[in-house]
Amino acid sequence: MFDYVDQTAYANDQGKRAQKLFAAVVLAALDDAIADDKKYGNGQDVIARWARSRDGREVLTCAGIEPNERTVKGLMDFVSKGVRTSVALSREESERRAAA
Repeated sequence: MFDYVDQTAYANDQGKRAQKLFAAVVLAALDDAIADDKKYGNGQDVIARWARSRDGREVLTCAGIEPNERTVKGLMDFVSKGVRTSVALSREESERRAAA
């Protein structure tokens, strides 16, 4: 009985780790699009094309994000703000936005 419980817990933990890995890929794609936006001015098009592609939809799904048009628009809005993901996810940035 305990073997089954251990196997289920291990499988669940592996799934969560895989989901975090795919979420990191989404964050990296956002950072790349922001860099392209600053350098070439086409970051929103880049992230929209990626999110609508088969690979992008698969990565978003594996990250636990529903790959629909609302998601694409949200990714494009994030890129348009030009704030890198590491900065946007930091505590200082969230406190600054809460104060504003």
